[in-house]
Amino acid sequence: MQANAVIRDITDFIFCEDKPDTADIILIPGGGFPEIAERAAALYRAGYAPLVLPSGKYSITKGFFPGALSKAEQYDGHFQTEWAFLQSVLMQNGVPKEAILREDRATYTYQNAVFSRQAADEAGLCINRAILCCQAFHARRSLSYYRLCFPNTDFLVCPAVTKGIGRENWYLTEEGVDTVLSELSKCGSQFSDVIKASLSLKADAAAQEAGKGQHTT
Repeated sequence: MQANAVIRDITDFIFCEDKPDTADIILIPGGGFPEIAERAAALYRAGYAPLVLPSGKYSITKGFFPGALSKAEQYDGHFQTEWAFLQSVLMQNGVPKEAILREDRATYTYQNAVFSRQAADEAGLCINRAILCCQAFHARRSLSYYRLCFPNTDFLVCPAVTKGIGRENWYLTEEGVDTVLSELSKCGSQFSDVIKASLSLKADAAAQEAGKGQHTT
């Protein structure tokens, strides 16, 4: 019984998901799974947002983009970056080229968020609400990073199931368990440095304010 409760808690934390609603843009963290771009394209066609911003160069661990990681027969071709691949999937699924923004430098999730924010700022966008289309088991980590980089934006997470790993079945296979618990671990290890850096910045800002006060007395 307690094991079921633990599984439920992990599921609710990792697999965050919202009902789609109108937004200013659809954001896609990088990757080689076309399902995330297919999901974004379906939302675009349904009128939920006028723009789509895929992100990604290639995985920092691989050093190159290997091509589609699923549905390779449907989305074949040679692509230099994850962005180029995701753009192709979007266009094959009804998103016009002019509605797709570009970010093709990121090599890991935090960079997806950082560089997507830069691309949005360079385009002069004011993003009050965004839809985040990511892999289902990647939802919590993706959402956390994008929230850090878009602090004034409300997010709706509309994920796609990849590798057959979803909230209903992840705990039924070794691959599912390893994948989800790896995400759970990364949510702790990767955000440790981010949160500590934030604390350091706040301490520096407080010290500067205190210094200004001493000079004015």
